[in-house]
Amino acid sequence: MSDAFAVVLLTNSPAGQRRGSERSLFQSVQLLWPKMAARGRVQLLLLLMSLSLLSVHTLKPPPGFGNAHPPAVAMHQQLRAAVPNPAAASSGSQSRRSSGWKLADEQACRDDVTRLCPKHTWTNNLSVLECLQDRKEETEISVDCNHLLWNYKLNLTTDPKFESVALEVCTSTMLELKECADEERGKGYLMSCLVDHRGNITERQCHQYITKMTSIIFSDYRLICGFMDKCREDINTLQCGSIAVGEKDLHSQGEVIGCLERALVREAEQQEQAHPITNECKKAIMRVAELSADDFHLDRYLYFSCRDDRERFCENTQVGEGRVYKCLFNHKFEEAMSEKCRNALTTRQKLIAQDYKVSYSLAKACKADLRKYRCNPDSSMPRAREARLSYLLLCLESAVHRGRTVTGDCQGEMLDYRRMLMEDFSLSPEIVLHCRGEIEAHCSGLHRKGRTLHCLMRVARGDKGTVDNLCQTALQTLIQSADPGADYRIDRALNEACESVIQTACKHIRSGDPMILSCLMEHLYTEKMVQDCEHRLLELQYFISRDWKLDPILYRKCQSDASRLCYTPGWNESSELMPPGAVFSCLYRHAYRTEEQGRRLTRDCKVEVQRVLHQRALDVKLDPDLQKRCMIDLGKWCSEKTDTGQELECLQDHLEDLVSKCREIVGNLTELESEDIQIEALLIRACEPVIQSHCHDVADNQIDTGNLLECLVQNKHQREMNDKCAVGVTHFQLVQMKDFRFSYKFKMACKEDVVKLCPNIKKKADVVICLSTTVRNDTLQDVKDQRVSLKCRKQLRVEELEMSEDVRLEPELHEVCKKDINKFCSSVAYGNAQVIECLKENKKQLSQICHQKIFKLQETEMMDPELDYQLMRVCKQMIKRFCTESDAKNMLQCLKQNKNSELMDPKCKQMITKRQITQNTDYRLNPVLRKACKADIPKFCQNILNKASDANELEGQVISCLKLKYADQRLSSDCEDQIRVILQESALDYRLDPQMQAHCGNEITRLCAEEATAQEQTGQVEECLKNNLLKIKQEECKTEVLNMLKESKADIFVDPVLHTACALDLKHHCAAITPGRGRQMSCLIEALQDKQVRLQPDCKKRLQDRIDMWSYAAKVAPAEGFSDLAVQVMTSPSKNYILFIITLSVSVLFLVGLLCGRITKRVTRELKDR
Repeated sequence: MSDAFAVVLLTNSPAGQRRGSERSLFQSVQLLWPKMAARGRVQLLLLLMSLSLLSVHTLKPPPGFGNAHPPAVAMHQQLRAAVPNPAAASSGSQSRRSSGWKLADEQACRDDVTRLCPKHTWTNNLSVLECLQDRKEETEISVDCNHLLWNYKLNLTTDPKFESVALEVCTSTMLELKECADEERGKGYLMSCLVDHRGNITERQCHQYITKMTSIIFSDYRLICGFMDKCREDINTLQCGSIAVGEKDLHSQGEVIGCLERALVREAEQQEQAHPITNECKKAIMRVAELSADDFHLDRYLYFSCRDDRERFCENTQVGEGRVYKCLFNHKFEEAMSEKCRNALTTRQKLIAQDYKVSYSLAKACKADLRKYRCNPDSSMPRAREARLSYLLLCLESAVHRGRTVTGDCQGEMLDYRRMLMEDFSLSPEIVLHCRGEIEAHCSGLHRKGRTLHCLMRVARGDKGTVDNLCQTALQTLIQSADPGADYRIDRALNEACESVIQTACKHIRSGDPMILSCLMEHLYTEKMVQDCEHRLLELQYFISRDWKLDPILYRKCQSDASRLCYTPGWNESSELMPPGAVFSCLYRHAYRTEEQGRRLTRDCKVEVQRVLHQRALDVKLDPDLQKRCMIDLGKWCSEKTDTGQELECLQDHLEDLVSKCREIVGNLTELESEDIQIEALLIRACEPVIQSHCHDVADNQIDTGNLLECLVQNKHQREMNDKCAVGVTHFQLVQMKDFRFSYKFKMACKEDVVKLCPNIKKKADVVICLSTTVRNDTLQDVKDQRVSLKCRKQLRVEELEMSEDVRLEPELHEVCKKDINKFCSSVAYGNAQVIECLKENKKQLSQICHQKIFKLQETEMMDPELDYQLMRVCKQMIKRFCTESDAKNMLQCLKQNKNSELMDPKCKQMITKRQITQNTDYRLNPVLRKACKADIPKFCQNILNKASDANELEGQVISCLKLKYADQRLSSDCEDQIRVILQESALDYRLDPQMQAHCGNEITRLCAEEATAQEQTGQVEECLKNNLLKIKQEECKTEVLNMLKESKADIFVDPVLHTACALDLKHHCAAITPGRGRQMSCLIEALQDKQVRLQPDCKKRLQDRIDMWSYAAKVAPAEGFSDLAVQVMTSPSKNYILFIITLSVSVLFLVGLLCGRITKRVTRELKDR
């Protein structure tokens, strides 16, 4: 045996390897042949065969492989054809071996060898064997040759003498593999055991020997030890081929294995008419697949199916370690790939999905990591076989997500198989089983490159129908196993659809980084996003959003927080108490709502929670809780709201109409947005210009507390504000009115005050009114300790100012005035208080209830001018110029005082005039007057008050009443001062006198049209009416002009024309006279009558005209009572003369009375004496 062993050593020496060719190898054999033959040893032929095995192993397979299979039924019939007795063939073969027997010389195979095999292989039996069994399928060989080859291979694997060669070649290996050394000889068990453990064989000679034996054994399933016994029944039942020895066709042997594998897959997928395979046969099938994992030649069915495809796609791929399999897998969906090869590859992949060991490269690369993290399948685990690859991936992914180290080779293999699962849905039996109906209804014909899977995702989103719960669960499980969130490249459909977006918008991020998905979400609905990428992205994010663990960045940053606060299980574990979808809800509750320091999230985790919330706000379907609870309401109220972001806005608009569960979650989300408006990603994008210009300071803060929204509201009408941003901000303001909790800053500042002072009030507008009323009452009553806290009062002011900007932010006002708005203000845009201003201008035409609300609004604004949005907006710069030191409540008063300044802006001046006109229509709209005249008004004007109502203004009647009393000098000093101001203002602009406007409108148009149209009113109209007093036809107008004359007589400042003409004379002659009560006017009249005093010509003329007018007025407007008569006398220029006449008359009457009294007394006494 030593000489024979020398041949083996020779072939394995470096020199022998350098020769490489079969010819040189056989020359060496010929040198030793006589010596070996002389010894007559039985092992001679066996050694020669082992030598041949080693030489053939170096040969390149013949080019040009077939790729077609005969149908299974035809194959089955063919195998049943009769062949010679295998026993006879066996004995014949045995005798031939001792005399240098060659297959090529046998009569049964001579013609086939000559026709099919190269001449240089004829002298090597194993080369001939390889040539014939790897022939193209369409090339037939005779039945007798088939039979001869079968017996030859069978004897090779069972001959104990052949096994003895293996024992000598594999001496060290046998010492290490005790289980193989103990196998019974002569039944093929030893060779089978060595083949099973060939991955552990380190001896080079032994490894090569066993490798060649493996190719022989796997060429026929009946040569695999124990396989035929375990699968006999299943082969017959499934009609996968004949098992009778001698009935065989070379190609059918791979087909038998393929048939069993497909049956195993059908059973796993629970397809119709699937035959249950026995457990022993299942193990045998999986074992065969595992043993053929490193060399695709050993999977005869796949080998014959893919020979041409291998040459086409993987010609340069070296055989071994599963490399050809992986190459073919990568090209599986290429257009040039044959359908038969694609089907064979799919079957192989499905077996890998059932048992990861069927993949040689995965099992080898991850072997150490599987042992390290205890991921090896445990037979005691109650889980299905098809979950083994999923279990392996989940276990190793869990280690990676926990920060553990997994080797790079293993991670590379995991990436390949995760991509494989995402590319072909059929590799996941649960999806094939549970999603069959959805695939047939919506996704047929989309099998390749992950399209079917994405189609199912789209159906699950509700974009194309609905899915069964089991299908939804199967999809979620697959997404978790593949984990595309960790590397977008795993999802081939997404990768191809979004490649252009990634190259432009996300090129700064390393390829494969998890942040790529976040980057894509940030650019969703932007100009850089393409539609196909948008769809694929939303389909994937729909499932990632339902399991927080599928967002690797969120999981990494929040893992400890989730474990501490939410009691979450491990990455690849589940808990009924805390399902994956509930973990994120728990996290964001602790991020925003828990005030206890120990229950807060870490800063990094909170940032990630905010990021996810921002992404979820882009689509309502990315919020699992919201979609689940609001499914009915979305269909009921928002079925037509399909544009971006419209569904959530619709739910917020119908908040009061939603079912309780939906209302609760929408309310919580809205409350969250009020604290961090950046969650509204679409709104923030729209508002980017105004944020950059006016709000960049607060926008840069990582943690927002409502400041950004407040800034946007305050700058809503800036030049940088676009329509989208303005509409979005206004919408959120309108939503805030539904619940005060939706205004974060207001809620935080006033929540204690609301509980104490406004319990059971929910709507923000009602809460604001409640608190404002409390503040006003405390202020009016001079309460020392205000019931509303200082911080709440400050924020209350902000809310009141915001509400004044849009009539829709005053829900009650908007509701009662809706018809009036449509009637009078339909063309007026909302915002900037324009609609409110329109209603004010049309106040007289409004419905009674709307009129009443507008009047109340004006009353509030006059008491607090800062709430007058239009006034504050138009006069913003003038306030900065003239009223920086004025209190907010005195702002209008300050502006009125500076109205006629040369620096006053014309638009602001016009707005001030509007407010003055409004104030003069009703004393209740002038809080300063109301306070100053609170005793005078009921004293002198009670008859007017008795007719007053809250729904209608008094149209200046009370002020006109007070004006008359001012002329009579009967008002209190404070009230007199205020009326004097009103008289002075209205003397310059007739529009400030509502009574004159009401009674003299026609006369002004007829007599003073030119003066009335003047851009600047300086008393021209009043002067015109005075000069045309005799031409006035309407008595009410004439009375108003006469009253105006009477008022000017009491104070020269009320007559601006006269005051301007006599300004120098007043300074020279009446400087020491205190203004008011007609004193300066009397001074001027006395100066006019004094011939020694010389007045200015214009003053003298104007004054004389006034005296004539007063005289006329006295004639046409006699005193209405004694008090009026006394006032006229006291204010008359001939006061002394009149008083003298009155005194003389009274004295005369007194004397007459005395005389008449004595006469009457005497007559009375005479009558008594009678």
